[in-house]
Amino acid sequence: MNREHIDQWKPHFLDRSPMFEPLRQAGQLLNQLEQWPTPDQLNHLLSVQKPNIRTNTHHPLRFVTQTTSTSLFEQQYEPRTYLCGELQTRAQNWHDLFNALVWMTFPQSKAQLNALHYHALKIAEKQHRSARGRLRDAITLLDESGILVTSSHEDLTYLLKNFEWKKLFWENRSDLLQHMKFFLFGHSLYEKALSPYVGMTGKGLVFHIEPSFYQQDLHRQIVSLDNKLANLLSTKSITSTDLTPIPLLGYPDWSPDNSNSIYYDNSDYFRPRSSRKTT
Repeated sequence: MNREHIDQWKPHFLDRSPMFEPLRQAGQLLNQLEQWPTPDQLNHLLSVQKPNIRTNTHHPLRFVTQTTSTSLFEQQYEPRTYLCGELQTRAQNWHDLFNALVWMTFPQSKAQLNALHYHALKIAEKQHRSARGRLRDAITLLDESGILVTSSHEDLTYLLKNFEWKKLFWENRSDLLQHMKFFLFGHSLYEKALSPYVGMTGKGLVFHIEPSFYQQDLHRQIVSLDNKLANLLSTKSITSTDLTPIPLLGYPDWSPDNSNSIYYDNSDYFRPRSSRKTT
């Protein structure tokens, strides 16, 4: 697929798949546009979010045009967001647009991720290190490809963490729909969801919740999950081992092909767990 096709505007893009459900409230005005939003339209959308979105340094977030690369630490992407609230956003770019929408949907978690990146980068700068390290590797995976998994059923959690995909998605389909839900978090995943493909995989972070969570409306579920993730990120140093690879298109109705049990026999996509220790 060429870049020109990828960057074409898609009206009603949030209606293309149930995977976009978490973003629909924040992005409903964009969803109606017939062309790419202007920076002013994005900042207007940001301004009507309640409560107002701020970084962990209490600066109001706002979208600014991406500048050329710079060697000045304070002007680099994460530091500039953290220190000034200025989120560099490329025009007519799905990746950056979805990042903006995730900020509006999960503001506390995105602010905490930004703070973690900033402090890790500051330490690396002082130590003259260029490698990202385990923490930044993990939070980058979460930021780009994360799936927030809520589960009120321990047996389903076990199946997910042990890669028992057919049992999870097909044989326990009814229980899954009642007791486990996936919320896309990574903005790179949202970009891929515009043209989903077999092989599309995310990194799952599981939250054990009470069954009453599923009685709440979507907005309350997202606010609750945003709080849980932000609290987790502020109290625990996560690593890549905390993230479970998940074949996204196995979730019921996330692909028109997964209404047939044979779909889950594709072991190249629904890969079994390796012989390493299970959890």
